[in-house]
Amino acid sequence: MDWDRELEGGDTGPGCDPGPGRELDMSEANGSEWGKRRREEALGFRPQKEILYNQLLPYSERLDQESNYMLGQVKSNLSRAVQLRELWPGVLFWTRKLSTYIRLYGRKFSKEDHVLFVKLLYELVVMPKLEISMMQGFTRLLISLLKKKELLSREDLQLPWRPLYETMERILYSKTEHLGLNWFPNSFRQGFSSPKSCVLSVLHRCSVENVLKTLVKCCRPYFPDEATAEMLDEWKPLMCPFDVTMQKAISYFEMFLPTSLPPHLHHKGFRLWFDEFIDLYVTVQNLPQWEGNLVNLFSRLATDNIGYIDWDEYIPKIFTRILRSLNLPVGSSQVLISKYLSSAYEIGHVVVWITSMLGGPSKLAQKHLSGFFNSIASFYHPSNNGRWLMKLMKLLQRLPASVVRRLHRERYKKATWLNIIPDSHKLSDQDITDFVESIKQPVLLAMFSKTGSLEAAQALQNLALMRPELVIPPVLEKTYPALQTLTEPHQLTATLSCVIGVARSLVSGGKWFPEGPTHMLPLLMRALPGVDPNDFSKCMITFQFIATFSTLVPLVDCSSVLQERNDLSEVERELCSATAEFEDFVLQFMDRCFSLIEISTLEQTREETETEKMTHVESLVELGLSSTFSTILTQCSKEIFLVALDKVFNFATTNIFETRVAGRMVADMCRAASKCRPATALRRFVPHCCNVIAQLTINDDVLQEQELDKELLWNLQLLSEITRVDGDKLLPYKDQLVKILQRTLHLKCKQGYVLAGNLLHHLLRSTTLIYPTEYCSVPGGFDKAFTEYLPIKDWGRPGDLWNLGIQWHVASPEEINFAYYLLDNFLQPELSRLQQCANGEIEMSRDDIHQSLCIVQNCLMGSGSLLPFLGGDPIRDLAPTLMALEETKLCTGVNYDPSRGNYREAIAQVIRKLLHHMLDNSEDDTKSLFVIIKIIGDLLQFRGSYKHEFDSRWKSFNLVKKSMENRLHGKKQHIRALLIDRVMLQHELRTLTVEGCEYRTVHSDLMRDLLLLSTSTYSQVRSKAQHVFFTALGTYNFCCRDLIPLVLEYLHPDKQNINQQQLKGALYCLLGNHNGVCLANLHDWDCIVATWPAIVSSGLSKAMFLEKPSIVRLFDDLAEKIHRQYETIGLDFGISDCCVELSASLSQTEKPSSNLPLPTTEEIENGIQSQIAKNNESLRSYQKLIDILLDLLDQRNLPWKFEQIAIGFLSLLLRDDVPLPTRGIKFFIQSLNHDALVVRKMAISAVAGIMKQLKRPHKKIGIDPYTVYGSRPTTIQPGDRPDNKWLHYDSSNLPRTKDEWEACLFVEKTHWGYYTWPQKLFVYAPMDQQPKLGRSRSEMSETEQVIYDHFSDPQFMEQLIKFLSLEDRKGKDKFNPRRFCLFKGLFRNFDMAFLPVLKPHMERLVSDSHESAQRCAAEIVAGLIRGCKHWRYEEVEQLWKILCPFLRIALSNITVETYSDWGTCIATACESRDPRKLHWLFELLMEAPLSGEGGSFADA
Repeated sequence: MDWDRELEGGDTGPGCDPGPGRELDMSEANGSEWGKRRREEALGFRPQKEILYNQLLPYSERLDQESNYMLGQVKSNLSRAVQLRELWPGVLFWTRKLSTYIRLYGRKFSKEDHVLFVKLLYELVVMPKLEISMMQGFTRLLISLLKKKELLSREDLQLPWRPLYETMERILYSKTEHLGLNWFPNSFRQGFSSPKSCVLSVLHRCSVENVLKTLVKCCRPYFPDEATAEMLDEWKPLMCPFDVTMQKAISYFEMFLPTSLPPHLHHKGFRLWFDEFIDLYVTVQNLPQWEGNLVNLFSRLATDNIGYIDWDEYIPKIFTRILRSLNLPVGSSQVLISKYLSSAYEIGHVVVWITSMLGGPSKLAQKHLSGFFNSIASFYHPSNNGRWLMKLMKLLQRLPASVVRRLHRERYKKATWLNIIPDSHKLSDQDITDFVESIKQPVLLAMFSKTGSLEAAQALQNLALMRPELVIPPVLEKTYPALQTLTEPHQLTATLSCVIGVARSLVSGGKWFPEGPTHMLPLLMRALPGVDPNDFSKCMITFQFIATFSTLVPLVDCSSVLQERNDLSEVERELCSATAEFEDFVLQFMDRCFSLIEISTLEQTREETETEKMTHVESLVELGLSSTFSTILTQCSKEIFLVALDKVFNFATTNIFETRVAGRMVADMCRAASKCRPATALRRFVPHCCNVIAQLTINDDVLQEQELDKELLWNLQLLSEITRVDGDKLLPYKDQLVKILQRTLHLKCKQGYVLAGNLLHHLLRSTTLIYPTEYCSVPGGFDKAFTEYLPIKDWGRPGDLWNLGIQWHVASPEEINFAYYLLDNFLQPELSRLQQCANGEIEMSRDDIHQSLCIVQNCLMGSGSLLPFLGGDPIRDLAPTLMALEETKLCTGVNYDPSRGNYREAIAQVIRKLLHHMLDNSEDDTKSLFVIIKIIGDLLQFRGSYKHEFDSRWKSFNLVKKSMENRLHGKKQHIRALLIDRVMLQHELRTLTVEGCEYRTVHSDLMRDLLLLSTSTYSQVRSKAQHVFFTALGTYNFCCRDLIPLVLEYLHPDKQNINQQQLKGALYCLLGNHNGVCLANLHDWDCIVATWPAIVSSGLSKAMFLEKPSIVRLFDDLAEKIHRQYETIGLDFGISDCCVELSASLSQTEKPSSNLPLPTTEEIENGIQSQIAKNNESLRSYQKLIDILLDLLDQRNLPWKFEQIAIGFLSLLLRDDVPLPTRGIKFFIQSLNHDALVVRKMAISAVAGIMKQLKRPHKKIGIDPYTVYGSRPTTIQPGDRPDNKWLHYDSSNLPRTKDEWEACLFVEKTHWGYYTWPQKLFVYAPMDQQPKLGRSRSEMSETEQVIYDHFSDPQFMEQLIKFLSLEDRKGKDKFNPRRFCLFKGLFRNFDMAFLPVLKPHMERLVSDSHESAQRCAAEIVAGLIRGCKHWRYEEVEQLWKILCPFLRIALSNITVETYSDWGTCIATACESRDPRKLHWLFELLMEAPLSGEGGSFADA
């Protein structure tokens, strides 16, 4: 079930932007209505919101047809799958396809489809029996459908809130999870815990919780009008400040209460609860846990209803509380507040709250905000440091961003159905100025903070958008001196990063700050000395600084304009004369770079022997240097470019560089030059390099030399880099280049042929790929006459999405012919040589094989986009399905030519033959095996770009976007280069989307080869092969089912010829990598029934290497990973009728409709039958797995390690919907007295869970609390009041006889009635309607008899108590809730049966002063008191007669060590019990006077 995990790059988790699914509203396209209509004609429906970048791709005209076909397929197949009731794989597969569709095209469907998708997924998510892992997948998709709330208004869509609440309750407050009867994804695991898993479990603890909370957040706007009142009725009764339920109630309110109702419905919305809750917030002063939740609720309310709520009277209070929650140290006495104190508010919510209160007629919030910053300003001083600093910095970074967001919403955002802010409360210009003034001082102080200047830079970026004239001058005042100082590098890096933040506001000037641009050149010139080889961080920030400014500004010398035009303003004249310095700047920058390069040549930095690779620092500098230089050249005019080209050409050709460090940097600079203006640059470089190389290789002896001439290597490197340019500019030189390749591809020297291979690779890539050829900041470049175009007008100008004018490189027929010419001449001969070698017809030396493989690999990498995918027959019937699961073929702008041979298939055949030949004859030639593994990976997946490169480019795109975006005006006002980059990423995303591919025979063969390599003798070969293997597993449908049996063969205990390397490889294949598929733990009964027993039974093998530490550790890791990742697998795969109805209406919508026929009644009947069959099959698998594991545990010679793994697996299989078979129950009860502590711990948890499974249901009846009291009060008032008086504990009126006991109404939950009564109050029915107590052995079921026999056996009990009263870790032991659950279950299910056996042990334990004995006694006592909930009065009375003396003894013997255990015991015993039931305990606790005999501690 390989695609049961989210495919990477799918959803980046709740709350983040969904990677490539960002969209643009089409309506901006040249006049909104007309644009929309045009799209409607093209598509046949009006799309909700598309990803616009698709329309800028070179093959955009084909996409509408493709997306309509795909959407039609998704709609009809999804609805068909639901109607045939096939959750897995049908529904899962097609919902996955829908989320891919959204990633590729955005919300490109009509409104009615949108609503139907949402409703269908909502119904799927809230199905009560749904397996959790599937629910998470559906939830993520539903979130992305609901994410853009402006697309669907409340009129279009209404969602009920209760099913969602029931789902939350079932999962977040699960009654069975703590007993190990339900495993949720990444919930807290007991049992196998290592330090590693603890950290991981903290990270993952909340995955399900977070996804669900995000879902509630997305559904909130669509809850019906009455929802608020219903929620208040539901959760108000839980509000009791003395009880944990208060936290639960408030957090539900925070999650669910809708706050975005329109103004005419406010009386049904927040008006119902606002006064009550704000009073609660103001009156409760003792920092309860739920205060944070209230703050979150208020901040959401405030931001959704700006102008409808008057906060003025609460503002002083609110700011005081916010100040308090920052936990700042005040005065000399350090008030240290514990780290975990819940009083800390979440800064994000605080910021939103403050922002929403700003403005308005009274301006009170701004006054308090200024006071607030004045009082904490000194804490921002760089010399102060402490735990509180992070919070203060976060506050500083988020507040300006939040104000900018609000301004955008008020002034620039398109109106949607969400609430409009009334004009009286919009922020005025004066408000903004006041805000900027109040926060300016702290920000300027924070620039030099110890935690770095990042937060300050982000704050300044947002402040400069609002008031550049207030913030930029003081930053510049700090920057100029910092550029002059040599002694304080931190000052320089801090100020530069802040100037980068404000760069865009500085350069574009505008009406507020017209003199801004004049600072640019002085800053650039003064920053040049920062290119300093001795200070790495300074060097990097300088590169970033220069690159940022040159991206924003065309580097064109406009000084000649001054003579021609006289219509320029003063500032413009000043700018024009300043631009004369640009040429000077570029040349000085290049000099700096050259000296940097000369210092970092390899010979100078380290000895030859040490290492040949670049160090991490050097590679970063290389990256910074090349990207900055290419930005500068992209942005400069032709005149400046020619001067720069001369300079770099002379530098490159008059020196000879080593090829590792300096050579790479120089080659990068030359590549940058040839990329910007290929024709001009290639004219200089190509003939020169070709001549030098031809001269040096004129002799044939050179071909055989091991060490080549430095000059030859350098020119080869230079040539291979400058050919990474626009392909059609290379065609004129093709004959020269082919000659060079013929001379150099077969050099003996490895360095030489690797560089020649790079040249071949780059030639192929340049001619075949699709990519933009220029990234200039103005479409069309700067080479126009000044009369028609003045560059200084374009400083800091954003790109215009509608006229981006991207120049695409799309391969022309000549280029394709050239590419195939290269393949025919260089790839074909190598393939035939390797083929002969594999057949044993010729001998090749290892070096020759490696060289040939390298050429093959370079050809494949260069032409990946040109070669069609591997074909072949699909492998069917790996998973039973009634659906079509077809793969999506996306158009990527390449037209495959069927008349030419497919080299991908040719390579696949030869490589497979060669691989088997090598594994038989020369398995130790690991270098060649590495290349083969890489080739197999590329054969399977590569289409012109790699996933990891795409991910890092996506990341860096987002970083650059963040550092330069304009959040105030929004509407994608990015720099043109960034927009082009984003379109390119969209193209790459399409080439990389290979989900749900059909699994064909050729894939299966290659996967088997990878498996062979993954179990090879050499560890490096294994790990490389496993990496490729795991990537491929996630790509093909169901291929895991094909491969698991092959992996498990290696674990078979009777196999003779397995060596330890193979076993290790197989175990690693099962383990999987950290984020991919884990074969040992697929969510599928068939797979688990095969793998788990195989892991355990491998312990029966006769081989000796099972003892090896590395293999033992692997088994441990495997068991631990299964424990960490296991989630309860569903047994019931039903689909609710509601979903079926919705799906029927989905399949009937038109536009786009698909050509699939609707399912017939007969098919639907088949579907229902196969679903029933699947449920039965699952149940059988479940029982079979338990039987196999128990059979293995019965084997005498199973080593202890594997025994424990098996018991661990068994304990994962406990569930709350099917009881464990009797045989398993018996096994766990016997394990309670096992010799190993680990096993006993697992058994205690398991038996506690089993007791829960066997619990007999007790009948409840509803009562009306008001009839008990006699009348209904008119007002609500929390606390003691007449109508809950009958519940109070009153010593003079307790049920002390049987009749009183039976007449008394016991309400077990202690919070009912404190605030209000619930709608329906349930109490337990009278005794005679409850399950029978005091049964004899013959009245019990078979499983209960097993338990009864063991626990009434005195020897078994004696042994058990002996083990339970042992010390585990001295001084670390605490009251153990699992043992308590075990005893509670025993006494609840079997009432008094085991008391006679236990009584003597309890007497002994209570009087034993050892803390472990006391702890054991406390656990039993708590279990007894909670377990006697439903006993008859006589039995309860008898019990207390025994317990009271015990408790008196225990409390008189209490010590410092046992104090907390007895405290926990009594607290646990009273939880969820009507205190009148436990009156013996309370009276006992009240009576104890100071007797003086237990010593002063007991009295205290």
